[in-house]
Amino acid sequence: MPKRLVYLDNAATTPVRPEVLEAMLPYLGREAFGNPSSPHRFGRAARAGVDQAKRSIAEALGGGGGGGGGVEPAQVIFTSGGTEADNLAVIGCALAARDRGDPFRVAVSAIEHKAVLAAAHAVAHLGGEEIILPVSGSGEVADAALNEALARGVAVVSVMWVNNEVGVVQPIARLAARCRDAGVPFHVDGVQAFGKIPVSLSDIPCTLFTISGHKIGAPKGIGALVVRDRHAVEAIIHGGGQQFGIRPGTENVPGIVGLGAAVELAAREQAAFAARAAALRDDLERRVLAVVPDAVINGASGPRAPHVSSVSIPGTDSEALLMHLDLAGIACSSGSACSTGAVEPSHVLTAMGVPRELGVAALRFSFGKENTEEDVEALVAALPKIVEKVRHLSAVLHR
Repeated sequence: MPKRLVYLDNAATTPVRPEVLEAMLPYLGREAFGNPSSPHRFGRAARAGVDQAKRSIAEALGGGGGGGGGVEPAQVIFTSGGTEADNLAVIGCALAARDRGDPFRVAVSAIEHKAVLAAAHAVAHLGGEEIILPVSGSGEVADAALNEALARGVAVVSVMWVNNEVGVVQPIARLAARCRDAGVPFHVDGVQAFGKIPVSLSDIPCTLFTISGHKIGAPKGIGALVVRDRHAVEAIIHGGGQQFGIRPGTENVPGIVGLGAAVELAAREQAAFAARAAALRDDLERRVLAVVPDAVINGASGPRAPHVSSVSIPGTDSEALLMHLDLAGIACSSGSACSTGAVEPSHVLTAMGVPRELGVAALRFSFGKENTEEDVEALVAALPKIVEKVRHLSAVLHR
């Protein structure tokens, strides 16, 4: 009987949904293959697909708000993914501020995705300044640090709505309102939030908002940045002037159509998915603690998104656990980074004050649409022997 394969790494990527692939197919073949900038019928067919995707995404994110609320289709700027969108937001705002003579300085939280942290580092390399906002033990951005950054003057503040490693949910509405009152653009990385928790930009006065296709059943290589103020951001890619010059280049029409379809589905199914994912996550954590009583759930003291669980298993290291879980047919990810042969805790867990011995022993389990109770059962059945084996090997190596 073939081994049951269990995929618990949906925060890393998800499979393309059949409905999304079906929507993309006409734009991959000869029906609508044209360049959307071309005026002939082939180009117009491609343009129609792009425009429909813009409308779908705007509506799903809280379109039709009017009076400055909600999202308008023209504010949806397509990118190659979340990383490019984050870079465009952070570096683009910094460059725009420098051109205006405003502070060439950005503020980002200490637990941001590397796409945001690396973009902040790039601003510093360009002669600007980066401010790293500390977080509490539960992962929430410190209000005092944000207020201090705003008082100094920054080109943009960037905070992710849902953390990709531990699932902590930031008080985005409050942070956005604080930045709005200070007259500072606010960027939200919503990659792990959209489709997982209720998201409506009608209620969030953010300037920029990032989504990524492959986290919600669209293909890799497509994402979007909602830009509510075109003057707030300067292009970081230069070319033919497409997308108002904010992100020029011939649009990835099949990917854009796929993203539009995936966003519609994710918005429609969000509440049902959240309920299922939360039940699976809670069951996983309860049962893991039952078979590994000294395991630690990271970030459990604060508000969390329903689809992510970070579990540290003392006396192990995550790389060894991952290897043995993979051999058992179970895919998840680690809360650590292997650099020059040494396992180190992730920057997220370090910023949250998680002790090093727990940081290097962290696993991330993340649920998607196709996960079931049987997946949790398979993990819990395999875990005790794997933990015992890894602990034994670790004890031998550290004698």
